[in-house]
Parts: sequence; structure tokens; C-alpha cells
Amino acid sequence: MKIGPISISPRTVRNLRKEFRSSGLARIGVVLITIMVLMAVFAPFIAPHNPRAQNLDRSQLPPLGFTKTTEQTSTEMVNGSLQVVNETVQVNATATYPLGTNSLGQGMLSRAIYGARTSMLVGLFGTVLAAVLGVTVGLVAGYYRGRTDDVLMRVADVSLAFPSLVLAIALIGLFSRFQADVAVGVTDPFVTTGVAGAFRDAVGLPTPMPETFVLPSVVILVVGFVNWVWFARIARGEAMSIREEEYVKAAKALGASDTRTVVRHVLPNAITPILVLATIQVAAIILLESSLSFLGFSGTTLSWGFDIAQGRGYLSSSWWIATVPGIAIVLTVIGINLVGDWLRDALDPGIEGEGGM
Repeated sequence: MKIGPISISPRTVRNLRKEFRSSGLARIGVVLITIMVLMAVFAPFIAPHNPRAQNLDRSQLPPLGFTKTTEQTSTEMVNGSLQVVNETVQVNATATYPLGTNSLGQGMLSRAIYGARTSMLVGLFGTVLAAVLGVTVGLVAGYYRGRTDDVLMRVADVSLAFPSLVLAIALIGLFSRFQADVAVGVTDPFVTTGVAGAFRDAVGLPTPMPETFVLPSVVILVVGFVNWVWFARIARGEAMSIREEEYVKAAKALGASDTRTVVRHVLPNAITPILVLATIQVAAIILLESSLSFLGFSGTTLSWGFDIAQGRGYLSSSWWIATVPGIAIVLTVIGINLVGDWLRDALDPGIEGEGGM
């Protein structure tokens, strides 16, 4: 199998299959990620309700299997005078909202499904951006060494001196000064073409669904700029080792340019640890995006972190508002980390994990 200048040997494919068959945790990770990806892609088809539609008559309904006791205040006429009466009312769950509702009557299951879109897109695009920036810097630093290496790695060291969340907030503030749009609206093709509506009508689900979803573009840029350094460190170390190999020296002796040597010989042989790190970084970026959403910096209300923030004021009375998106984050991160461990064990058992938070 070959992807551009990068080839995947049959031995690598066999190792992946062997490790997958022997590792139950790897299979669990793949199942979890598959579920989250399908939720994100086909959200208009499987979400039971519009995640933005408010129904105050159904606010703070508990999940199935739970009940909620609340105090209601009413007035009634007693002996010719109007009196305030407090009574305890038990609120029961309903199958219409299997994971309960928030304070606005929005279904938590629908919001969790649509929240997967935000987290998965930010995790994917943020990791790609971080990998492109970091691998480029790392390969240049490791291949040329000397002053170039010193300058680039000192920039990386400065970036590492700041906690990821603090640096991300500072970068968001910097983008805001240039009046950059925090988020952009993306049209949902399943809804605008009527495919999702026809399906929901056929199975009896309520319509309509949101025609657009918000992509937090600034958050994607920020998480990419925050996490590039981890890719740079890995790529630099690999480049410094590979540049001394005989096939690299032979390519240079035959007149190959530095760019061709790096692209055709250094990068393909450094791809294994970069791929493993990329998988782990998706989980780290999802956590960072959730933290930014919790603090109100994401620019979208359909986010797991935003729902946790909205539910923190109801932890004593409606715990599910914050718990449902929290569980979604935990399952997604666990699934990604299990897949990352599978790739590490199959491709190179000697690789040690690198964090990004």
C-alpha cells in the first residue's frame, strides 16, 4: 500500500492485524471511535430532537431510570384569602428524552450527538494543522541542525513554557484583536438536500433539524499552534537519526536536493512515531477544545464543554446536564487512546507516549 511518498509494507499491515486480533482493548477503542464518528457524521438522522429547540415545559427532565423531586409553588384561595402553597412534586423520566433535558428543555442525547461533531472536527483539523506545522519545523531543524536547529527549538521551548490552556486563551485574545471570526457556519448537506428530513418523516422523528452547524475555526487554529511543538520534537529526533543513514548520504551524493531528500527519504522513515503521536494528540486536542468551550471561547453552543458549563449550576438538582457530555468526552478520549496504544504496539513497541496538555 502506498500513499504519496509513504509506503506501508505488508509486514506493517500484518502487525496491525495481529495486534488488533490479540488486543481486546484495541477492539473496544475502535468501536468507541466508530460510534462517535458515526454520531458526528449522521447526527441529523439519529438525533431524536433538534438540539437547539427549546421546550420549557420539559425542562430538567431526568434520564430514564431516574426520578427527580422538586418544589413547586402555587397559590390557592383559603377562607377568602389568597395563600402561597409549597408542594413537593416528583418528576418522572420519559422515553421521549432518554438522557433527560437541560434547563431549556433541550434533549441531552441530541446535544451530545451534535456535540460530537464539534469535538471530532476540532480534534481532526487541529491535529492535522499541528502535525503539518510541527513536522515541517522538526524535519528542518533535525536535518540542517546547527544554528537553524537552535533557533527553531528555542521557539519550541518557549511554547512549552506555557500551560496549553493559558497559551490557547492568549492566542484567542490575539485573534480577537484582529477581529477574526471565532467560528464559521457550515451548511449541513443532509438537511439542506432534504435527505435527513425525508428519513425522519419515514421513521416518525420530529423535524426540522438545524440546517447549519458552527465550526470553531479560531479554536482549530489555536489548538494547532499550541500543540505543534510535540510533533516538532518527534520529527527533529527522527530527522537527526535518519540523516546519517547510508541511503540518505547516497541520495545526496547523486545530486538530490535537500527538499527531495527530506520528502522522499527522511519523512517516510519518520512517519511511524508521528502517526502514533497524531492519534494521541486528537484526544489531547478534544480535551483542550472542551476546556475552551467550558470557558466560553469556542463560539458554538453545540459543544460538550459548553453543556458541562451550563450544567454546573444544576449539579445538586439535575446532575445529568453536566454528566452526559462529560461521559461523552471520557468515552471518546479513552477510545482514541486505546487506538493509539494499538498503533504504538503494532508499529513500534519502543515508542514512549508524548502528552500535549
